[in-house]
Amino acid sequence: MKGIPLTTDFANGGVSFWYRQIGVPNRRAALPGPRSYDVVIVGGGYTGLWTAYYLKKEQPDLRIAILEREFAGFGASGRNGGWLSAEFAGSRKRYAAARGREAMVSLQHAMFRSVDEVIRVTREEGIEADIHKGGLIHVATNPAQRRRLREELSELRTWGYGEDDLRLMSRDEQRERVQVAGTLEATYSPHCARIQPAKLAVGLASVVASLGVDIFENTTVTEIRPRSVGGQASAVTTRGVVSAEYVIRATEGFTASLAGQHRQWLPMNSSMIVTEPLPAEVWKHIGWSGNELLGDEAHAYIYAQRTADDRIAIGGRGVPYRYGSRTDDRGATQAQTVALLWRMLVKLFPAAADAHVQHSWCGVLGVPRDWCSTVHLDHATGLGWAGGYVGSGVTTTNLAGRTLRDLVLRRDTELTALPWVGRQVRQWEPEPLRWTGVQLIYALFRTADRHENDRGTTTSAYARLANLISGR
Repeated sequence: MKGIPLTTDFANGGVSFWYRQIGVPNRRAALPGPRSYDVVIVGGGYTGLWTAYYLKKEQPDLRIAILEREFAGFGASGRNGGWLSAEFAGSRKRYAAARGREAMVSLQHAMFRSVDEVIRVTREEGIEADIHKGGLIHVATNPAQRRRLREELSELRTWGYGEDDLRLMSRDEQRERVQVAGTLEATYSPHCARIQPAKLAVGLASVVASLGVDIFENTTVTEIRPRSVGGQASAVTTRGVVSAEYVIRATEGFTASLAGQHRQWLPMNSSMIVTEPLPAEVWKHIGWSGNELLGDEAHAYIYAQRTADDRIAIGGRGVPYRYGSRTDDRGATQAQTVALLWRMLVKLFPAAADAHVQHSWCGVLGVPRDWCSTVHLDHATGLGWAGGYVGSGVTTTNLAGRTLRDLVLRRDTELTALPWVGRQVRQWEPEPLRWTGVQLIYALFRTADRHENDRGTTTSAYARLANLISGR
């Protein structure tokens, strides 16, 4: 990281800056031994917490437990970029193939509403998570990106995005909102809010516990078993077996750690850096007073926010995958990734070139083989799951929680009819094919970005090849 300005208290890893800001929560008690419940949820991130919240609110007499290996919000829920966004992972055509185009449009509209649903619940429950609904800006910084941005806008018009949901920005408006160097064109959507991820996770966990849900931390689940004839489903832990009518897997990027799930979802790494608070003089040059979320049209894309205390937090893919679906619990980011993110920050915001980086970290997210999120419940086996958010999980987890509520309670609703419900996806390839494929995909994306930045006016053939290999 030579040449990168770092604060004297710079930290690399150790969970995330979001927890450094508020303090890592005291851990709740571990599972004391074998237990029986109505619903057991494996994983204490947003998916598990939202599912427990909505089930308990709807039917208070349900006996619900959450089993978490670390502490609630330890994983991607406490490490993400803080985008409460209506963007949804996966191919719209694939979802439409399951239940029709209108079903996919309904899914997109459900995501629009889910942004406001999260805001409503946080206000109602008194969860302070630095939420500000300023919308989302996507910028194009070269001709190829501009062409993709326009093509995407045209495509989204056919999938439920009206002019009020997504539009091109005028040059004057874009500059007034935020000064991003090199911007050729930009789009704006109001369906996005900034959050402080750890505050949301800690606050939601506290509310869920107050409703009477048992949250057991420091409790490692090694296997999830379907119900036998006349029996119950179960979660096998190092502290005893927990049985229930339904066991919900909400482990996202950590799914590969469960017996029999090693190739189910690929654990993809995403990395972030955050600066020290920037002085008012710097913000005069940048603007960004509306606290919009910011992304770009690169293949190895970035995501950024202006934090509530006037820092810039920016993230992207670093080393995307570790051989054998391994994960790095400590969350340290490689030096070249920190350097890459720093160079991107300075490229986009030259006025922040003297700002020091205070923290870097990474997190792991879940990627299905077809890159499409899914939610599912099998009443015969008693097993359910939700995830595969591919980095778009902050809002999608809320939709998943409400959908799992309806599925557990055997209700046919608008949510249970959405086309991501019940999707079955083939597993990832065995090693070393899995590792080789992911490394090749992201090498091609980086090469494509370099070619487009140098001279390309259309999407690089390298990117088209990467998409073909990935199966997106």
